[in-house]
Amino acid sequence: MQKLLLDMPDSCETTNLFNRDGCVNYHPCLWDEESCSVLLNTLLHSLNWQNDQLMMFGEMITTKRKVSWVGEEGLSYTYSGVKKYPDPWTVELLMIKAKLEELAQWKFNSCLLNLYHDGSEGMGWHSDNEPELNPGAPIASLSLGGVRKFAFKHKMDKTVSSLFLGNGSVLMMHAPTQDFWQHSLLKTSRPVSTRINLTFRDIR
Repeated sequence: MQKLLLDMPDSCETTNLFNRDGCVNYHPCLWDEESCSVLLNTLLHSLNWQNDQLMMFGEMITTKRKVSWVGEEGLSYTYSGVKKYPDPWTVELLMIKAKLEELAQWKFNSCLLNLYHDGSEGMGWHSDNEPELNPGAPIASLSLGGVRKFAFKHKMDKTVSSLFLGNGSVLMMHAPTQDFWQHSLLKTSRPVSTRINLTFRDIR
């Protein structure tokens, strides 16, 4: 089994993306390329991936991207009109969870993972503000694989801020960001490799 290098490099710098209505920190290099490759391959083959189903305009839509939701027993989570029940934690996810809890200074009890096969698969504008989510908790988002453009849009004045999420990077979204901003993973026609996004959350 290949070794996972989960220690944070001392040279990583943190960037705060906003100066109003929330706080988002970007950590560009929390895991190295080798560790990311091992993690990506392990998660691809160890989790229960399912095509996502969303309720849109009164009709159930099945997406090309796949999802997996992992968490503590007894939790449930509803988004886009679909209720989810968690699969159990894996060893790799618990290792990542512990490191992100150290970074966030917060305990997470679930992780929603999205698998994007190529640039044609993305995520439309939305906020992570479902009733089950603890509104005061941060959301820690780890990117593995292909580099993708991620954007924020202010709900009132429609200001847009975007960045490219690198392999092994973490985006930490603190309260009250979800109250004022929407976010989106933008689609692209350029060649891009498979990407897994892991969002660690606190479900009430």
